[in-house]
Amino acid sequence: MSSTRLTSLDASFLEVESSTAHMHVGWAALFSPPAGRERPSFTQLRDHVERRLDRAPRYRQKLQPVPLGVSEPVWVDDPDFDVMNHVHRARSPDFRSVTDMVLSQPLDQDRPLWELWIADRLDDGRLGVVGKVHHCMVDGIAAVELSTLMLDATPEPDSTATSEWQPANPPAGLDLLAAGVLDRVREGARIARLPFDVALRPRRALELLGTAASALRAARHSLSPAPDSDLNEPISPRRHVASDRRPFEEVRSVKSRHRASVNDVLLAAAAGGLRRLMLRRGATPTPLKTMVPVSVRNGDEAAELGNRISFVFVELPCDEPESGRRLARVKDEMSERKQADEPAGAQAVLDAIAYAPRTIQHVVSRAAASARAFNLVVSNIPGPPIPLYMLRCRLEEVYPIVPLADEHAVSIGFTTVDDQAFFGVYADRDALPEADELAAAIADSVDELR
Repeated sequence: MSSTRLTSLDASFLEVESSTAHMHVGWAALFSPPAGRERPSFTQLRDHVERRLDRAPRYRQKLQPVPLGVSEPVWVDDPDFDVMNHVHRARSPDFRSVTDMVLSQPLDQDRPLWELWIADRLDDGRLGVVGKVHHCMVDGIAAVELSTLMLDATPEPDSTATSEWQPANPPAGLDLLAAGVLDRVREGARIARLPFDVALRPRRALELLGTAASALRAARHSLSPAPDSDLNEPISPRRHVASDRRPFEEVRSVKSRHRASVNDVLLAAAAGGLRRLMLRRGATPTPLKTMVPVSVRNGDEAAELGNRISFVFVELPCDEPESGRRLARVKDEMSERKQADEPAGAQAVLDAIAYAPRTIQHVVSRAAASARAFNLVVSNIPGPPIPLYMLRCRLEEVYPIVPLADEHAVSIGFTTVDDQAFFGVYADRDALPEADELAAAIADSVDELR
């Protein structure tokens, strides 16, 4: 696989990483062993993953910086790749402690940026898997698509043979430097051609005007300062994953009853759960500003790596005591964002930043990830509506992990698999010790909406 350069958005997730903010997305999954069959061993599971790495060649690649930093790093084959550096056995029988331990550690940036930890002997007889992948490599949707490294839609695994992998020779430093400079020249040429393209294509000019209007609206909402909140204090590197679940039919019933979207229901439930947290802390419930990732992938891009996401910013009405009115407020605000085509506008802003000098990009990345920009992230990551299996072990639970930027104590992830809905509350253990109570309160808020 030839080397591929990080986009400016991908690179921004490297830029905002720190000793207390580890920019990996992830998941924590639990499987039931096969009935009447021998359960797979750790070695069998590791070999199962290794056999499938040809499905995702990026998992054998690492980042190589470009000399003088003239452009973003590139992905190159790791000549020292060894699956044993990435698939580990967790010997603790307590899955919660395994999950928290794994997610509290950063990924080694000198290796391909992913790890799987397999707990094959849990107290309740199940098998657990914790996965993490750096956000510069995947977004949430891509992470779901890459579940094919482990999962099948049938109990019997797909035994398609894979080829023997050989790493490509890494590019020379001078070649990387020349390619980086050439890419910058091409970007400058595209900017210089833009006025002529607009002058010669009136329809293109109208499209650009519409995009510019959407971009201005998106920028206005992104630049409005987030309210002060005790969720935005300095954090530690220690993480905790709290979780809860509901039948997806319960979420769909709320969606149908209120003529809302699943995302609207999730945001309203998050607002209800956070309201309960504020009351439990003895605080007056106030609105919070949330960043909502929006996929801009089309069908052909579903399995591509990298980040194909935009963002919208909405107010979580934690001050509203009545659940139906919370949902109505969220629904109205999200409808306004969609009608104004703000996801496309925000994407245009991200695309424009790619043409800025790298020093400007770094400043923008840090500002966009700051506590001034938003209080928390709430992300809906749709999963497949069918049962999934790992070497005949059925997937029973899976909780998404949405990374925390510095001075952000909590993120909320939501996914669905096999008609079940799963809430993953990813929190700094020190800044938000009530994470388990918050997860339960979010799920209870779905019940309240019903």
